[in-house]
Amino acid sequence: MITGESEAGQALFVRFPGGVRMEIGSTLTVTYPKPGKPVAKAATILDDLRRRDFTANAMALSLNDGSYGLLMDPLNGVADIENRELRLVSNYGFIEDPVRMIRAARLMARLGWQMDEKTQARYETGKQEGYISAMGEFHRGYETEEIFHEEDPLRVLRKLEAEGWMKDLFPALSSAKANVTELEKLRDVQSQLQMQGIHPEAAVANFPYLTAKMAPKEVAALKKSFARQGFVQEIEALEDEAKAFAAEFSGKGAATPSQAWKLLHSAKPESILWVAHTSKNAGIQNKFKGFFTEWSQAKQKLPYALMQEMRIVPELPGYGELLDKLFFELMDGKLGTIEEMKAYLEPYSPPAPPPPVHLRRPRVAKKDAKPAKSRKKAAAVEDGGESAEASDTSEVQTSSPVPAKGAGAAKTPVAKSGVAGKVAVPVKAVAKKVEEPAKKTAPVTKAAGAPAKGKVVAKAPVKVAAKNVSTKASAKKAPAKTASKTPAKKVVQSLAKKAPVKAAAKKAPAKAAKKAPAKSPVKKTLPAKKSAPVKKVAAKAAPAKNSAAKHAPAKKAVKVTPKKRH
Repeated sequence: MITGESEAGQALFVRFPGGVRMEIGSTLTVTYPKPGKPVAKAATILDDLRRRDFTANAMALSLNDGSYGLLMDPLNGVADIENRELRLVSNYGFIEDPVRMIRAARLMARLGWQMDEKTQARYETGKQEGYISAMGEFHRGYETEEIFHEEDPLRVLRKLEAEGWMKDLFPALSSAKANVTELEKLRDVQSQLQMQGIHPEAAVANFPYLTAKMAPKEVAALKKSFARQGFVQEIEALEDEAKAFAAEFSGKGAATPSQAWKLLHSAKPESILWVAHTSKNAGIQNKFKGFFTEWSQAKQKLPYALMQEMRIVPELPGYGELLDKLFFELMDGKLGTIEEMKAYLEPYSPPAPPPPVHLRRPRVAKKDAKPAKSRKKAAAVEDGGESAEASDTSEVQTSSPVPAKGAGAAKTPVAKSGVAGKVAVPVKAVAKKVEEPAKKTAPVTKAAGAPAKGKVVAKAPVKVAAKNVSTKASAKKAPAKTASKTPAKKVVQSLAKKAPVKAAAKKAPAKAAKKAPAKSPVKKTLPAKKSAPVKKVAAKAAPAKNSAAKHAPAKKAVKVTPKKRH
């Protein structure tokens, strides 16, 4: 609602519901060729702030997108607010616009502030020099009207009287002509309404009590002097609006407490204030008494715990409206027990959610238990035998025959496990790693065709990997005892019994293989996936006394089933 306008200040006076008054104007820069005669021109916001009266009023909030909400305070008004001080923006502020002296007294009475030292000195000088004589009619009516809009108009009026400014504003208006008792009662009723969420502006109701002892002509002249004539219209319409509200409030439409509550929150606050303060109707006063004391206590009976159990939570659509309905039912006394509340809330209770589905994670298959050594070795040997037929075996061959009784030594393939014998063993039938004791198992190297002169003992153990490894060894001519000490006893015995060997000699010296001690345990018998093909070395037969053996590699591997070692 537009209540007035100012041509000189290019501003509109607007009143919003709830007692909010606002002055909307353009940003201006103002010059004063004469005291009290402003000349305004359009300017920026910073120029407008620098032409204000006090630093506490020279602040603004930015509405630009890039700086929305940013406080603009070019004159450090925040510091003066913290110090509760009024400080002039311009050193000539009281001379240029003398109404600022009256405004300073009114703000000090409202806020309880003081002027800073320099501003106070200029204020006293202005009073003595009579700067106020240059005040215009518009500002005179504006400042007089502002007294009625104050929260405590009587206190402000008395302050202005003490400073001597009322004789310059409106001499007929004084605290002596006010109805102080009714003003205090009116303030009490206003406070009670505010506690219930109703915020009336008391200016309209203040007017008849502040002018209670004034003559009708003086009252009419006072209304005419106001800068905002919309305020005068509200004063004159107060009685009629209050009567209409009182009739409705005492009728059938407000018979129940909930109906009266709804009416109070929808009617004009100023009319409610005036009826609550002036009505002599017992029914109306009883309703106001219930409104101030009893009805609002129904909010404490709202069954929030029960609503939570029934899955009625704030996130539910329409939760606020349901609370209002429930509040009104409790206010009217319709819901007295828990059963009644449950029955009322049942239609608003959402269905229960489905039970949670527990997804069982599939069990991870455990690793197969390690088979027994005997089974493990047997499987490895069988697998090795098959792969040997496919030429996937790796053999170690001696390049020189071993002298035997009456027969030439034949070239015999040796297993990867380090067995120095004359039997070919598949790679997969042997362990992945075989650690042989030092000083006993040593590869013997000899040039092709050279005669054996003695025993050669190596000091480093031989470790053979289970995967594709080809070993080439040439042993010097040595007695059978040298070869018999290197292989595992039991393995060699089984190999010597079951493995057929094609050789030039009629009989292979099996005794030498049988006598080999077994001191190198087989740790693992996992078959290798692939084995490298064996590079066969053709060794020339060494001269022997009985016969010259032709060396031929074994064409077929033998499946060996090692016995379990105890």
